[in-house]
Amino acid sequence: MSEYISQLDGVPFRLREPFDFDFIHAYGRVFKVYDDQDSGNICFCTEKDGQRYFVKFAGAPTARGIGTPGEAVERLKATLPVYQALRHPNLVEFLEAREVGGGFAMVFRYTDAECMGRMYPESRAKFMALPLDTHRKVYSEVLDFLMYTASQGYAAIDFYDGSIMYDFAAGRTVICDIDFFRKMPCVNDMGRMWGSSLFQSPEEYVLGAVIDEVTNVYTAGATAFALFADYRRDRESWKLSGALYDVVCRAVSADRSIRQQSLAELIHEWNQADGV
Repeated sequence: MSEYISQLDGVPFRLREPFDFDFIHAYGRVFKVYDDQDSGNICFCTEKDGQRYFVKFAGAPTARGIGTPGEAVERLKATLPVYQALRHPNLVEFLEAREVGGGFAMVFRYTDAECMGRMYPESRAKFMALPLDTHRKVYSEVLDFLMYTASQGYAAIDFYDGSIMYDFAAGRTVICDIDFFRKMPCVNDMGRMWGSSLFQSPEEYVLGAVIDEVTNVYTAGATAFALFADYRRDRESWKLSGALYDVVCRAVSADRSIRQQSLAELIHEWNQADGV
């Protein structure tokens, strides 16, 4: 596949062919570009009048995008109701969406938070070096966000470590990339659904299976293992108490009936085991 190197404000990025991005300057000077998403989106970090923005755009011939630019536009447009419906203190702040430049752009408030996901080894190492109590606070805020998501009637599909960021200066957890969240009730209409295998429940591989809050109990349990056992699920790798280990082992049971049947139940059991 051919590759074309473009640039804005001296920042280089890859495309399949030339594309006019002059409209991006409405949001200021570009200081960083993310060009390697398989979604077909390309993301620009910009600054204007002392404010910083994160502009996610679909419609360009990106280097790694799967499918056509038009299909990327439709996928990005489909995420708009999710960001409009879910407003949470720990979620990246959505500002606006518009058709522009022959495609579609969604604009967010920029954050200095860094991703804890293992696909970003430098920031993950920095995150894992934080005190255990900070990791516990992050997990509490993730649980709060997932419970809020469920309370608004959404299933958190494709929620994984790459969705969790941490602002080291502000001491704040930031959630991003909720594009594939779906309104419940919903079923698995794909077979292998979007997401990381480390965080996916068995039903996310079964065509026609129900996807619901019990599915996200599994996601929450898998997140605990990512935070407190470096993704492993053996007792020796677990950094917290045996009682808490038992709680999250139940959460990641392959048998849905064994899992906690709601995020509220999981949080209650976690707090009880933690002596809160």
